[in-house]
Amino acid sequence: MTVHPHPSLQPYADAWTHSIEAISELVLPLTEGEWNRATPCPGWSVRDVVSHIIGIETEMLGDPRPIHTLPRDLRHVVDEFTRYMEVQVDVRRHHTAPEMTSELEYTVIRRARQLRNEKRDPSTMVRGPLGNQVTLEFALRLRAFDVWIHEQDLRAALGVPGNWDSPGAFVARDILLAGLPKVVAKHAGAPAHSTVVIDVHGPVEFLRTVRVDGSGHGTIDSTPSLGPAVTLAMDWQTYVRLAAGRVRPHAVADQVKIDGDAELAAAILAAFSVTP
Repeated sequence: MTVHPHPSLQPYADAWTHSIEAISELVLPLTEGEWNRATPCPGWSVRDVVSHIIGIETEMLGDPRPIHTLPRDLRHVVDEFTRYMEVQVDVRRHHTAPEMTSELEYTVIRRARQLRNEKRDPSTMVRGPLGNQVTLEFALRLRAFDVWIHEQDLRAALGVPGNWDSPGAFVARDILLAGLPKVVAKHAGAPAHSTVVIDVHGPVEFLRTVRVDGSGHGTIDSTPSLGPAVTLAMDWQTYVRLAAGRVRPHAVADQVKIDGDAELAAAILAAFSVTP
């Protein structure tokens, strides 16, 4: 499946295509019982994650949202965002495996065709995942990110690791890192004129420095810092799981190496999740 939109959208179309095809291959042979396996997404099974993907992609196609009343006993539905996201999931909770795979396949075909014929400028305003207006480029970047993260959720649930360095991984890296200055400067309250270094190794490797200026504003760059307040070193999988809110810091404490101010490090890790 080759998709050819505007050149600046191509990397996101490629990443989306790679992950969505991987997801289709993962779920096609599943038995009914395997669709019910829990994933790292709170409250969501394999079926629920695939339902979410189908739901968001159909909305990107312009399909109307289902009219559906949620049950009151869903403990993971805690606010307006999770309530909004849950509708497309709950409406499919009783769908069979063949219904799920055929709807996913049909949705992927329609979306691939839409992307292949995409002639609009990347700055065109379109309906975003929450019904809000965003640029076409932002919407596609978010879809590439979302399907890669959910591919990893499904792989974790099904015990089939892989694609940690696929095109979607690099889209995810950039999106997750973009949220890091706010984590360090605002949520963790790193002091003015301090720096925090994140050193990540594994399939995707990088070193980034978050710098907090005199007014408490954080920025990020790839220049090493000579005297950071904190250095956090971890592997790429641990970084993704923490930054995407899939795991609590205490659960991966043995996989994160901390140098420097232990109290600040704990505050950073406590606020590390940058996804809703």
